[in-house]
Amino acid sequence: MGTLYSNGRGNGRRGSTLEDTLRTSSRRTALSGLAVVASSALLLAGCASAPEDTTAPTNNANSDFLSCMVSDTGGFDDKSFNQLGKQGLDEGADAIGGETNAVESQAETDYPQNITNLVDEGCGIIVTVGFLLADATKTAAEANPDVNFAIIDDSSIDLPNVKPIVFDTAQAAFLAGYAAASYSKSGIVGTFGGIPIPPVTIFMDGFVQGVEYYNEAKGASVKALGWDVAAQDGAFTGGFDANDTAKSTAQNLIDQGADVLLPVGGPIYQSAAEAIRDAGTEIALIGVDADVFETDPSIQDLLLTSIMKGMAVGVKDVVVSTSEGNFDNSPFVGTLENGGVGIAPFHEFESKVDAALQGELDDIKEGIISGEIKVTSPSSPS
Repeated sequence: MGTLYSNGRGNGRRGSTLEDTLRTSSRRTALSGLAVVASSALLLAGCASAPEDTTAPTNNANSDFLSCMVSDTGGFDDKSFNQLGKQGLDEGADAIGGETNAVESQAETDYPQNITNLVDEGCGIIVTVGFLLADATKTAAEANPDVNFAIIDDSSIDLPNVKPIVFDTAQAAFLAGYAAASYSKSGIVGTFGGIPIPPVTIFMDGFVQGVEYYNEAKGASVKALGWDVAAQDGAFTGGFDANDTAKSTAQNLIDQGADVLLPVGGPIYQSAAEAIRDAGTEIALIGVDADVFETDPSIQDLLLTSIMKGMAVGVKDVVVSTSEGNFDNSPFVGTLENGGVGIAPFHEFESKVDAALQGELDDIKEGIISGEIKVTSPSSPS
């Protein structure tokens, strides 16, 4: 079934942004090496105020509040999606002086039982990590109307006790696509995903549109392989595991001349990195969810940038607000305007990109925020 993660408090039975402002120094054993994502200035709610910084315990009244989480199959050490969710869970518990119980799913069949086990534990909030947990979350929420749930990357559940935490990631991916096209020497970039679900394809939509915008602005003809926006069809590995399939998918794009790769789906970027190193040529990688330059130092030399979303802050805010009796089911929606999504610095690639690129990206960001530049995706939260 699931793997239990303890937070080091209590009796042991209970296991338990964006740019430069998305950095945080909070760490835990299960999150060693994670050095980024989410500052308290991040605003995820579509029309709410930015969550206040509650790093220190605000009071001891909530010390018995149990914050819980179920991962998807990527695991809490994926240096990306699940890991950021658990970071937010831990930071929320620290802020209120409470406890956590985080359960790692080994397979999709684990989801229902893992959630049921947490319901039985008496959790004050159960956060499920990812679109694939939507059915199990909805079933559990319907059966337990007095239990509060939150789900990351899904807004399909319309129940009073379920709060969506979603992101218009296409906006940030658009910036990354423009940057990839600007950097590319071959005039070919590529993307591929784990599974063709909205939280994955939204990255690919924005990325390809960013490449197209670069071509229009510069009179260029950079090709984007791996995803057809109009057909909503492209290259996928069939899962979120770093494996030979993910590596061969990346290799196929490299063989077609792509010199920038965007793998979307947790650990599959690790297989892309292997393919890049095997190729022995200068090929850049774009990370997703976190600033992967910070979360995975082993591939720092490959990373052009990362497309980030503030999951940690979103989860933390839900934990704190729920513990204070302020739970509601209105969605958190992260955008460029409120800082809920963005791209990471170029880090070691700063001297390799065009000197004018950052200024161009700043202008494009303002254009997206104002509505002058349209970024569309059928997967964008409404």
